[in-house]
Amino acid sequence: MIQGGGRAMRGAVPALLAGRVIAPAQLWPAARDRLRAGVACEAEQRRLFPWLAVAFGAGILVFFTATDGEPALAAPLMAAGLSLVVTPVLRARPVALTLMLALTAFFLGFAAGVWRVASVAGPVLPRITIAPLAGIVEGLDERESGARLIVRVDSFGDLDAEHRPRRVRVSYRAAQTVRPGDAIRATARLLPPPEAARPGGYDFARDAYFRGIGAVGSLVGKVEVGPPPERLPLALRLAAAVDTARNAFTHRITDAIGGQAGAVAAALVTGKRGLISNETNEVLRAAGIYHVVSISGLHMVLAAGVVFWLVRAGLALVPALALAWPIKKIAAGAAMLGVTAYCAFSGWDVAAERALIMTLVMLGAILVDRPALSMRNLALAAMLALAREPEALLGPSFQMSFGAVAGLIACAPLLDGRVFRTDSPSRIARAASWLATAVVGTLATTLVAQIATAPFATYHFQTMQPFGLVGNALTLPLVSLAVMPAAVLGMLAYPFALDRPVWWLMGLAVRGMLDISAWIAGFGQANVVLPAFGTGALALLAVALLVATLPVSRLRLLALLPAGLGLALAASPTRYDIYIDRDGAGAAVRGKDGRLVVLGRPPGFILEQWLKADGDGRRPESVAGAVGPRCDRLGCTILALDGRAVALVTDKRAFPEDCARADILISRLRAPPGCAAPLIADRSFLAAQGATAIRLGATGPEVASTRGAGPPKPWQPRPPANAAMPAAASEPFAAGDPGAADPTDPLPAEPPQ
Repeated sequence: MIQGGGRAMRGAVPALLAGRVIAPAQLWPAARDRLRAGVACEAEQRRLFPWLAVAFGAGILVFFTATDGEPALAAPLMAAGLSLVVTPVLRARPVALTLMLALTAFFLGFAAGVWRVASVAGPVLPRITIAPLAGIVEGLDERESGARLIVRVDSFGDLDAEHRPRRVRVSYRAAQTVRPGDAIRATARLLPPPEAARPGGYDFARDAYFRGIGAVGSLVGKVEVGPPPERLPLALRLAAAVDTARNAFTHRITDAIGGQAGAVAAALVTGKRGLISNETNEVLRAAGIYHVVSISGLHMVLAAGVVFWLVRAGLALVPALALAWPIKKIAAGAAMLGVTAYCAFSGWDVAAERALIMTLVMLGAILVDRPALSMRNLALAAMLALAREPEALLGPSFQMSFGAVAGLIACAPLLDGRVFRTDSPSRIARAASWLATAVVGTLATTLVAQIATAPFATYHFQTMQPFGLVGNALTLPLVSLAVMPAAVLGMLAYPFALDRPVWWLMGLAVRGMLDISAWIAGFGQANVVLPAFGTGALALLAVALLVATLPVSRLRLLALLPAGLGLALAASPTRYDIYIDRDGAGAAVRGKDGRLVVLGRPPGFILEQWLKADGDGRRPESVAGAVGPRCDRLGCTILALDGRAVALVTDKRAFPEDCARADILISRLRAPPGCAAPLIADRSFLAAQGATAIRLGATGPEVASTRGAGPPKPWQPRPPANAAMPAAASEPFAAGDPGAADPTDPLPAEPPQ
């Protein structure tokens, strides 16, 4: 249908496409004809389908970023139905048909977002609360000291079921044994999941909401552990059994290998990253290979590839089977079962689930005699993943994984390595050809993946690893040829208790990977901090990536325009001059030297996010002790870069003086009604706006906040109207409080780098 119309349009292309000079008056007709020719070519090559995934994602994006309130699910579903009903009438008009199908996908994406928010809706704790907690341990992640528990809440203080979080994440430092499936009772200090540290920053609260977590904090005092009072549901029993097995397997690997190599090897197999030290994490990030320790696309592809190769090679050894049976399809089916089991064992992490969907689609294509690696399969995997978890579109994991694969598929014809192939009978020549193909292929695929993921990585993490190409080129062969095959072999040998030698061998390869990473991390500027750029630049760069990878015609050249504009915006970001903590515990103000100076005591993680957003590579501890503001027991004052006076009030006795002389007043307390400061960011303001950033301009301060205008998002806490809160609920939260959530160790969904 679309294909036939595409051929008709191609016949109308004028001879000017042959390269003749075009007069200025003919620019628009020529551009129009070239565009039609490109669209016709895309239709002939069946490359319009991937744009349905783009339209589906656009609907999700509009829902999460542009809606004001809670739209009804019926509205986008009815709009999608009406758009779909019209399509039979448009069979003779391929362009209109394509646009109508895209509109249908758009409304379906919008509906997916509405449905997802409604399906996970649950209470979020509105304020800090200390109260008795009783519940069932659903998951446990061991740390270097203590553990992190995911607890399904049965009771918490006097809160009723309507206002009580269904699930909480708490830290646990006692030595007694706790296992998934156990019932616990303890006093817990809980607080709402922290929102973003700055406008446009990583929103831990959003990720927690979609994981069903309504509060975070810590257990204090004695913890009572026992069996559950009643038989648990089957799903919870299975999840607890899998998590227990993962923890036991993690210990077996770390005991066999030892040290940080054991911790990294265990993370590669089980997805448990809690035993990896901060120093090792920093080394892996500096080398650009931190993605290796997160169960995601690389692990799924390698696990599926190892199973596929082993099964196919084993069947090929039997001539009768190789000649009579479709061993490639059998191997693909076995790989699908194996990679699904691996995803289940690794904890069904969100990034792993998306990688599983993509891998299953690719392997399923083999079963139906379709090309395994194609843009259509990638688009189908993206729509399936987004239909299940629409919020993933906003996170770096989805953006980077699908961006990298799209880039690799688009550049696949250039990466096949045929230039190095030889027909020489010499074994040395063939070996040299194979080695050159492997080395150049690894470098080329790494470079393509880094270019495709660079906009998303820089936007979310404000860091760039200049030597990431070297790090990936040197370590990925170890991971592909030694680490992951050893992991699969070790898991197969584990039931026979013959796995310890395999883990020892795997540990040698992991130590080599860590040594290479440490060597690269020792280079100067191995980890470069870049200023945060806005969503406009990210949107342009994302559009450029889509236009550069999805088409097969010269329409790809249109990507140069959004790419150029996006790079220009990203290279000249407008920085904020003042950052204010969401709790009013501290702030950062740009001083006379142009760098941020700290007022008060903001939490270290938040200060680190402010510095990264400003393109400042200093450590938080070095900034906190810097000279600049004038402080006493009542607060601090400083002159901003433009001469405005900024005051941080920590004691109410400072209000009379600072209200009279400060241009911007910041406090975790509530300012008196007669305060004359032009801009007041006090307790009431921050409770409504959240973390705030201010840009100082000639026309006055420009204020941005994490909540902005309009009603709060579903994942933002709302004080209950008539809920009975424990007496300690109004206790203030101090910077550095041990009960605070640490977003540097986030939910498995989207780990900040």
